[in-house]
Amino acid sequence: MSDQCEFVPPIPATQADAARLGTALAYSDEEAELHAREVGALPRPMETKHEIDQRGAFVRQPNAFAVPFGSKPGEWQAEAGRYRIYWAKGCNWSNRPVIARNLLGLQSVISDQLCTHSGESNRYGHGFADAPEHRDPATGAYFLSEFYRRADPEFTGRATTPTFVDIKKKIAVNNDYHRMSNYLEVQFRPFQPENAPDLYPKACREVIDEFNDWLFPHINNGHYRMAFCQSLAAYNEAFDDFYDSMDLLEQRLADNRFLFGDYITDSDIRFFVTIIRWDFSYFRNVGPVKHRIADYPNIYAYMKELYNIPAFYQATYIRDLRLGRGNPEADKNIFTDYLSRIAPQIDFDQLLADDGQRARLSQDPHGDMFLRHPAGETAADYQSEISASRWNSPRQADRDPSDPANSPLRVNASVNPLKGLLKNN
Repeated sequence: MSDQCEFVPPIPATQADAARLGTALAYSDEEAELHAREVGALPRPMETKHEIDQRGAFVRQPNAFAVPFGSKPGEWQAEAGRYRIYWAKGCNWSNRPVIARNLLGLQSVISDQLCTHSGESNRYGHGFADAPEHRDPATGAYFLSEFYRRADPEFTGRATTPTFVDIKKKIAVNNDYHRMSNYLEVQFRPFQPENAPDLYPKACREVIDEFNDWLFPHINNGHYRMAFCQSLAAYNEAFDDFYDSMDLLEQRLADNRFLFGDYITDSDIRFFVTIIRWDFSYFRNVGPVKHRIADYPNIYAYMKELYNIPAFYQATYIRDLRLGRGNPEADKNIFTDYLSRIAPQIDFDQLLADDGQRARLSQDPHGDMFLRHPAGETAADYQSEISASRWNSPRQADRDPSDPANSPLRVNASVNPLKGLLKNN
């Protein structure tokens, strides 16, 4: 036993104590129940009970708020200072618009708020445990679901991150993570600085959309298909689907610096947020893994190059992913888990350092990682209608990830159909 006494900070007993000590008051289930009764919040539906089909496979709910941003009647207008992104550190879907926003220089146009569990058991879904009085500082809400119920009093599904909220009206306006980053790229183009990268080049949007809608069931949702399914057949199907798809993308990145060649696009953000979590977080939910991300030389080097870009690094919270749901009693057990024994000793900055070798795959004469908008292009020139995603269909059959008809690719995923076509002036 050590002869040194460890300093244990005092535990605040009230919100006033918490404010004085500069800490957050623990968010108990009892407090969450009180807030839920106060605002009429409903318990969060569970994926493993409400989103399982007859085969025991996980079929994710469609996004309830998918009205696009645009200029047509009924669409949401892009506006500075009106919207706020509600997101969570561990949620790969919600990291995507934050990374895109920061790459595009829109931090002063669209604010953001991190969500946490509500109470100890998270019975009421996303809350604000890290905020004073456990309320959203911008709106006073206790739960993310409050914005959903204000927008649609009949809503009974899961309130999800990311969600765009109109903080003037305090209502949810869009939680369609399939297209949310595209709205930032296109409809918020007038607010982007002149040198903002072109992540979604207009001439290539159909190709990028097709690939992204393939990436969703095979890669992005692959972890959840394994983690939430309730049958061995569904698990094996998702397992094989994920690793077969990873093999294709490993081949693709052998001679492409990024998924579509020399420049980072919207698709790279989507791929990154899944693979960065696999070795540090996701693996514990899916059982035995066939390969670590570190076992894919091209994907691993690609991931590290992206991780070292500030917008990716700052929105990833790699150490929080590693801490995850650690067992506070782990030090009392003989067989403590890897995340408790080994992961705290890892120097993640060193582990994920970029050696710069993937730059040799680029043909850009200046080594630029981003495509730039053509000289003279106006924000109006850049506008287009954002396609709707099949994955929001109300028909469960349209959202069945095992059906190849739901994510067709005209070109094998190992091939970059835009090879050599994206070029800076």
